[in-house]
Amino acid sequence: MEKILIGKIVAASGLKGEVKAYNYAQSVERFGKVSQVILSKGGSDTVYDIEKVRYQNGMAVLKLKGVNDRDQAEAIRESMVYITEEDLEELPEGMYYVKDMIGLKVVDTGLYGEVGTVKDVLQNTSQDVYVVKTPSGREIMIPAVKEFIKDIDIKGGVLTVALIPGFGTDEELR
Repeated sequence: MEKILIGKIVAASGLKGEVKAYNYAQSVERFGKVSQVILSKGGSDTVYDIEKVRYQNGMAVLKLKGVNDRDQAEAIRESMVYITEEDLEELPEGMYYVKDMIGLKVVDTGLYGEVGTVKDVLQNTSQDVYVVKTPSGREIMIPAVKEFIKDIDIKGGVLTVALIPGFGTDEELR
């Protein structure tokens, strides 16, 4: 069972065991679409059923079954919040989860040939940026725009790109 990180418990809320969860998912409403979460803290995982979800200032406020007072809520503060892979929503055509992008082989159609592998996807910019680790250990960043990204083949494990001079010399990328 693969766990997918969607947030972090950052504070207790009120006296009846509610907790505030910072959202790592694309939408904070993600918390309201699952019936349970896995909290991980100190190397151990605990599954909690979600009794109630409300939203406050861009955060999810969760009432978890078995967490009934402020002391219990404080005890799970700083826990990472996960869902299972089965709880992921089906994405529209042409959209992919970051977890599916990590590890793709990156191949340039022109100058560079095989460039490296996708190490990360940065999503806090105006468009996504693929962080690619080259065989030499160098990292390059490729904006996820149609001018550079030509094809994404998740099943085949290949991200096809069309790079322009300036992404690095042949020696740097090989």
